Formats: sequence, structure tokens, C-alpha cells
Amino acid sequence: MPVVISPWALRGPAQQSLQISVLSCPAPVRRAAGGREPARHLRPSVVPLLAASRRGPRCGRAFSRGVLSVRCPCCPCWGLVTAWAAPCSEHRPRPPCAAGGPGRRPGARRDGRAPSWRGWCLTCRSFLAELLSTNRSVLFFGLRGPLGFRSLYLDEYRDRLFVGGKDVLYSLRLDRGLRKPPKARSFCKGRGSCPASRGCPLSPQTECANYVRLLHPYNRTHLLACGTGAFRPLCAFVYVGHRGEHAFALEPAGAENGRGRCPHEPDRAFASAVVGGELYAGLTADFLGRDPVIFRSMGTRSALRTETDQRLLNPKFVAAYLIPDSDDRDDDKVYFFFTEKVAEADGKEHTVFSRVARICVNDAGGQRVLVNKWSTFNKARLVCSVPGPGGIDTHFDELEDIFLLRTKDGKSPEIYALFSTVSHVFRGSAVCVYHMADIREVFNGPFAHRDSPLHQWAAYEGRVPYPRPGVCPSKTTNQPRRQYSTTKDYPDDVLRFARAHPLMYKPVYPRHRQPLLVKTDLQHHLHQLVVDRVEAEDGQYDVLFLSTDAGSVLKVVALQKANSAATEDIILEELQVFKVMPSLSRAVPQQMLYVGSSLGVAQVRLHQCESYGTACAECCLARDPYCAWDGTACARYQPAGKRRHRRQDVRHGNPMHQLDDFERVEEKVLYGAEHNSTFLECAPRSPQASVQWFVQRPPDEQRDEVKTDERILQTEQGLLFRTLHRHDAGVYYCKTLEHGFTQTVTKTALEVIEREQLEHGFQRELEGEPARPPCPEPAPRPGAPTHKAWFKDIMHLISYTNLQRVEEYCARLWCGDRQRHKSKLAKAKHALAAMDVGKRGQATKPHGGRNRVPRQAAAT
Repeated sequence: MPVVISPWALRGPAQQSLQISVLSCPAPVRRAAGGREPARHLRPSVVPLLAASRRGPRCGRAFSRGVLSVRCPCCPCWGLVTAWAAPCSEHRPRPPCAAGGPGRRPGARRDGRAPSWRGWCLTCRSFLAELLSTNRSVLFFGLRGPLGFRSLYLDEYRDRLFVGGKDVLYSLRLDRGLRKPPKARSFCKGRGSCPASRGCPLSPQTECANYVRLLHPYNRTHLLACGTGAFRPLCAFVYVGHRGEHAFALEPAGAENGRGRCPHEPDRAFASAVVGGELYAGLTADFLGRDPVIFRSMGTRSALRTETDQRLLNPKFVAAYLIPDSDDRDDDKVYFFFTEKVAEADGKEHTVFSRVARICVNDAGGQRVLVNKWSTFNKARLVCSVPGPGGIDTHFDELEDIFLLRTKDGKSPEIYALFSTVSHVFRGSAVCVYHMADIREVFNGPFAHRDSPLHQWAAYEGRVPYPRPGVCPSKTTNQPRRQYSTTKDYPDDVLRFARAHPLMYKPVYPRHRQPLLVKTDLQHHLHQLVVDRVEAEDGQYDVLFLSTDAGSVLKVVALQKANSAATEDIILEELQVFKVMPSLSRAVPQQMLYVGSSLGVAQVRLHQCESYGTACAECCLARDPYCAWDGTACARYQPAGKRRHRRQDVRHGNPMHQLDDFERVEEKVLYGAEHNSTFLECAPRSPQASVQWFVQRPPDEQRDEVKTDERILQTEQGLLFRTLHRHDAGVYYCKTLEHGFTQTVTKTALEVIEREQLEHGFQRELEGEPARPPCPEPAPRPGAPTHKAWFKDIMHLISYTNLQRVEEYCARLWCGDRQRHKSKLAKAKHALAAMDVGKRGQATKPHGGRNRVPRQAAAT
């Protein structure tokens, strides 16, 4: 099920820290013990597209985890987005508008089998803790079960987020001022009561529903929303009011036929754009998917569609945009991006090409030829390939997504396109960048022509009629004695030529004639992308956010090498958002990404600079354009700031030019038993860093590189000794190398307890020696027998040369927590002594903490 990630700006820093805890609970959130305020909400409202409002039955069980006490309408994962949600297995609720009427479990069948939502709920819980632990996300899962997400539109003018799902449309308020409980209106009253689901021959739980596929602003007060309508597409206008007015209501006129505006199926690809109150949509207009068209509907003019002879063969529409060519509004054009199985492939079968097509906004069709058909339709091939030896290129022909990076004038945006391979030999993805000037040059170039399907395509060398086919009727086409105010005035020979020659001969090549980014080593398929242009200390950089079919989002920056067309791509981070396939919708990202899926919607910050560590070297090596070292921490880079100690080097990532000093790495002690397994942790923060291990065995001061084999394995998280030998003892250094800069990440002293010493200790235990308390009492009672700490018996396991060191280590390990706890409860007269103990415990905490849990990941 596709997921959408949409990046948009949230005005002001207040919205960036917006956190929510409960979205769908009908009862108000009560304040927890101690007077703590609950987390803030994204305020959702719901509007039905077909039926009257009705609130369904509520669940009767409340959950409390000491922070929030809430009452949920469904499975806790549906309404709660905090870590305090109760386990799904403890709850069997009845959600509003439950399938089968009140009293039946959600998704339950008539045969009494287990409900279908439990597996989804466990999936929800699996990623909630990981995502929320980063403290950069806000989640919304809908009010009545899985969201069934299909569309999203963020209104920056009203600070509202509109989300279209299964049988429902949500309005989420992004401002923090309002704290009213959420509004909800049920879409259907019971099984079969929705008009959209009547007579549907397929599954009523999946296909037979009204999935909101289209959301567009229609005017200043209304949205246009269209849904599948259980294979009977429907469209309606939704009143959202003016700025500051939180209106959200379906227009009384009700729904109307949406055929030619919205696809019949929930997951069939399509593209649309609203221009001047008219809807331009590329889709399959029939139920069987055999009539692919580019359709214009609504408005005051007659509807137009593509001519059958123009050969849209099995297209997959990806995107549609209005891109003006000049200041003359009559010259505006709508560009469609899609793929198709082409007939011009020189006899090759099942060949997929990516296309860009354009049509004039003021196209009215022909008077006698191409009546009610597009008369300005042209298309060209988009090429994204890697140059190879001997002129043989590796092509990425499957277009996945398009993102427009707008410019100030709006006429020359940069077009970022995500492609994938259709080859069975290897699997890969590529990102190519196109200039509008190159696209316009191709459309102004020669037309493609061939005499029959058995001939190859060639450039048309005959006479091209005037006005040139594909040119809009405007001031540029008018001449003193030849005025064309509409396409109906075009001569018939112009329209016949346009119908016979829709394809351009030359393809559109990307910038530098090669991809900006190529990925062939990823385990998952790239699905969609968005781009943010970031101002850094040493220039502007385009940061790419790429979604994968595994539910993760890659944050990548591509650097152009000096005096070369080659690029260097750096994966800054990978964030797991959902456990289902994500995709990215198109918007202008500034501070937030909005990630949608069938499970819900997540708001994710574009940057988390504090995750790069607390050292200047780590911040510089991250090469994140969003982040810079401000003298004390790795923080968000502000171009307008005038800080003196701000340090950043995105292009070269050389911390040697940025650092004033180098910090020392504290040595940690780890004990392991001979013939046992031991793990030395070392996880570099930068994914671009290469790791090397060195060992120093006393008394030798030389450091030798650790040789890995079947017994010693180097993993992404550290060094694993599958079987520990006594000669493995020594001091181990984990070093990272990145851009010529080497730094020591960890220093671990490994002590090996030999087998004979262990056997001797077990023998003493078998002889019946009395058990000893784990920690000695500070002040034994008079006359009571004294016991030494039992861990001091480890003296016979370790050589006497390091006995004192071992005793100190064990004291910290077993008694550190107890001593710190007692120091907090000490009386005032012992405050000075307790403070001294706390200082010593704090100084030794890294040793004890690391030895106590040797396989725990390093805190970030």
C-alpha cells in the first residue's frame, strides 16, 4: 500500500516542536497525577463525502500509564501515538462504523475467526517506539482504524493539513492555539448503507470503499475532493473557509459523477492538476483500464481528451504541472509525465519509455478535425542513462516520480525525476535533473515520422504547416493577416499533421547528460522523492529525500565535483517511518516532511543535528547542510546568523580546517571469560566512515591491525569474538577514516579470565562456601558477623598484579547503583559525604555501565 511523504514549511519555530499524544479519543484527555499537562494535539476534523453524520459506539476501556489517562475508540495503536499505549492484545474494542453493524469486532468474519486488525496493530507498535524515540516526529493514525491513506494536501495559508483516506477526509490543524476536542462524522451507518458500496462485486473491506484519491484547492474557500466510490468515481466540493476560520463541511449540492476525473481503483496510478477552475487528469477512464486518456473537465468550456490515434499505450501517469512558457497567460501549458509501452521501439516488444507531454491550457479542439480532442498534444522521450564503453549506455526507463524545484519567476523550474530499471539483470535507481530550456528546445525541434510500423523512426523533413502544431493560439502565433484566437481557427492541415505526428524526434537529456544520483546497492526499491534547496556556509545544496518500499526515508545530498560532471552522493541518514511502502508527494520542503501511509500520517523534521554527536569533528564529518558547529554543539545552520564560531564544510568534510583541538577518548575496561564470546562496541555516527580496529598488547607499545577471520568478526556495531583466547587480551582501538581524517572512537581494555582460574572458582563454590551479600553494609551492627564482599573472591581468577583494579571495577559494577540511591536518601549531616560518593560514582560510571551491559548500543 503506497505511502506519501510530503514536505511543507510550517511557519515559525513553534510548530516545529509540535507534539501530539492522542488524536482520536472522543473523551477529553485528563490531566495525570502531579498536574502534568498532556502533550499537544493535531486537531483533526472529519467530513463525510456521501452520508450524513452519525457517531458510532465507543469503547468502554480506559488505559493509564502514569502520564496520560485516555479512553480510546479502537485499538490503542489507532488513537495513541505515545509510548504509553496499552498492548493491543489486551483490548478488543468495537470501533465506530464497524463492519457488520454494532456489536461485531472490526474485521471479524461471520465464522467467528480472529479480527483482522490485530496483525496491523502489532505492526503499528513495532515502529512507534523507534520513531518517537528520535523526538522528531508527530503521528496521526485516524479515528476509526487504519487510515487507508491515499491523498494529502497541506494548506500553508490556513495552517491546515488535509488527508484523504478510506471513506473519510481529515482536516488537521497545525496551529497550537486551539485546544477544542476533535470533531468526527461517521461516513457510513452500517454495512451496505454507503451509497458508494451498493452493488460492488468485489471485497467490501478493501476495494468496495470510497478512497479519496484527489485533493486540490479549487478556489479561496473550497477544496475539490474525488474518490473511487467503490468503482463509481465521485467528486464533491468541501468548504474550508477563509484564513482563521476553521470551517470544514461538505457542500449541500452533494457529490457528482467523477468519471474522467478520478480513477476507479484505489491504487491505479494517475496524475492531475487544477488550472483556472478546470481539472486536467491523466488516467484510465473506464472500469477495465483499457481507455487511457488525458482529460480536461469542469469549468465552462467543453471537455477535451486525447485522440486514440495519439497512442497512449498502457501508460502509468506520474505527475502533472502547470508550467508557463512566457508572461503571456495564453501561452500557458500543462506538462504530463508518464511511462508507456511504446510502439516506436523498432520492433522490440514490451519496451518501456518515459515521456513528457504538454498541452495548451486554452486548447479548444478543432472545428472539423480533432473535435473535442486535444489539438496541441505533443510528447517526447525522457532519457536517464549512465554512459558506458563503446557508446552503450545503461538506461533507467521506468519513471517513478517527479519533483519540481520552483524558481522565482516560475517559468524555469528544475525538474528532478526518479527512475528505476526494467531489466532483469540488475536492480537500480537513478535521479536525473532536467532544465525546462532543454525540454522546450526538444518540443521546438523536428517531429518523428515513419511510413509504416516496419520502418524506423526518423526526423520529419517535409513541410511543417503554420501555425506549428503544438503552439498555443496567442500573441506569438498571430500575424497581421493571420489571426488565430482559438484552436478552432487552425487550418485542417495543421490539425491533421498534429494527429499524425504527436511524437518529437529528439529525446530530452538530463543535465550533464548523466544522472545526478545512481543507486544499485540498495536492498530496497526507491519509490518517490522530494528536494529541498538548503543554504549552507559554502554554498547552496540540494538535499534529496527518497522513500523506499520498506517504509524508510533516505536523506541524501549530491555534491558536484570541481571541474567535472561527476557527482558524489552522501547518505546523511535513513529514518524508518512506517513498515509499509512509502512514497513522497510533491511540495516545497523547508522544515517538515509529511509522511503518509495506509497506517497513518507522520510529521518528521528535516534535520536532527544533535544526533551527529557532541564533538566538532563529528558535526563537520556529517556534511549535513542543515547543521553546523556553533562552538558548543551541532545545531541548525541559520544563514542569517552572524555567529563567530560557526563551523561547517559540506563540500569537503575536512574537520582539520575547522577544529582547534582534539578530544581524548576515555579508556573502558571489559572482562571476558576464555572460550566464551565477547563483543567490543564501536558504531560510527557517519555512514560514510570506514572502521579499522587496532590492538596494543602490553608491554609492547606498537599497535597492530586486528586480523579478522571465522573466529573474529567485524560487524557494523563492533568487533565480535566468537571464541575468546587468552592471547586476545590487550587494549583495542576503534578508529574511523573519513575524507582523510582519522579519529579514535573507542578505546577498550580487554581482560581475559583464563579457564583454569574459572574452574578453580567453581570448585570453591561446590565445596559449600557460604553465600556472601553482594554489597558490604557500611556500618554493621555490634556483635554481628562481618562479611567481606563476595565479589572479592574474584582475586583467585585474576593475577595478583591487577587485583586492586579488579576490586574497584567490581565495586562499581555491583554496588554503584545502591550507593547512589542511598546518597539521595542520606540525612543532611551526611550531605558532604554523599556528595563525595556521588562524584566518585559519576567519574567511574562509564566503566561500570559499559561492563554491566557490554552489548548495549552506545547512547546517541
